Order: sequence, then structure tokens, then C-alpha cells
Amino acid sequence: MKVVAFNGSPRRDGNTIRLLRIVCETLEEQGIETEIVQVGGKCVHGCMACMKCAETLNHRCVLTGDPVNEWMEKMFAADGIIIGSPTYFADLTPEIKALIDRAGFVALANGGLLNRKAGAAVAAVRRAGAIHVLDSINHLFGISGGMVTVGSSYWNLGIGLNPGDVDADQEARKTMEDLGKNLAWVLKKITA
Repeated sequence: MKVVAFNGSPRRDGNTIRLLRIVCETLEEQGIETEIVQVGGKCVHGCMACMKCAETLNHRCVLTGDPVNEWMEKMFAADGIIIGSPTYFADLTPEIKALIDRAGFVALANGGLLNRKAGAAVAAVRRAGAIHVLDSINHLFGISGGMVTVGSSYWNLGIGLNPGDVDADQEARKTMEDLGKNLAWVLKKITA
């Protein structure tokens, strides 16, 4: 089993990736392979709703010149997907939005490439707006034909402004560990 996690923060060692690492470490302890992909800070294009993916049916977006097709390959090959984003004006980063829109269209156009996968959202936040980030990410899981959205023991978020601030958020650490355990449990059930 494999889980791919996407870091939507342009800060390569910021709070979002620190939260994702906790989840991934917990998954690895459960015998599940993980990979973290850096999305934030990359120049990516949003979906144009051209519907070419429904014509070509090749599991790819016709937009090239950015790494979104490579990221989608990882999503479609994985058993579980974690998408993490910092909170920008009460929402997710534009890079994560582009990934969600393009992957969602391609997956649906090609017969449900995300069906029966498990998904989890993670948000880093200074103070408020993280619930909207989680909702925006979870909408991909909800519309993607049979994905299972995995939660934790509380909202999947950590609080901090400066890189590393979430390290002091002990509740976030516990929440991310519980998320990893819950995701591992769900994956073992749906891949059995």
C-alpha cells in the first residue's frame, strides 16, 4: 500500500510539511509506504474546463509545461492521498486548487481514477480559516466517485505562524498521529 501526500505550502520546511511528516511517519509505522510531493511554490496552471481530458481519455491533462500530470500519476497509482495546505485568506493555496481541479476533471473523465481510494486533508493555520481549507480539499474526495474521506480525533489542522510553530502544538501532533492511524486502518480495510 502507498500513500502520496502533497505539500501545498511554498515553504519547504514550513508548518504544513511538518504536519504531513507526522501523518506519514505514523503510516510508515503501520507498514504503509509514503511519499511527500512538493506542490507549493511551483508554477502551475489552473483547469481551463476545456474537456479535452474527456476526449483523449489518456489519464492526462492537455496542459503541459508544469508538473501536474506527474502529480496526477502519483495520485492515480496510490491507495491513499493526503493533501495539505496552509491557510491563505481562509482558503487553500492556488497550486493545490489547480491540482484538485485538474486531477478531479481527469479522474472523472477517465472512468473514476480516484474511486475507492482514501483521502485526507491537512491544514496549517495562524488563527482562523482552516475549516474552509479542509472543506475545499474534502470536496475533491466527495465528488470523486467513491473515495473515502478520513478524519482524525479533531479537525486535521495545526496552529502556527512562523515555520516550526506547529511543533509546539501538541494537540496537532496527536491529531496528525491519529489521522495516520485512522488512514492506515481504512486503507487496510478497503485494500483487503
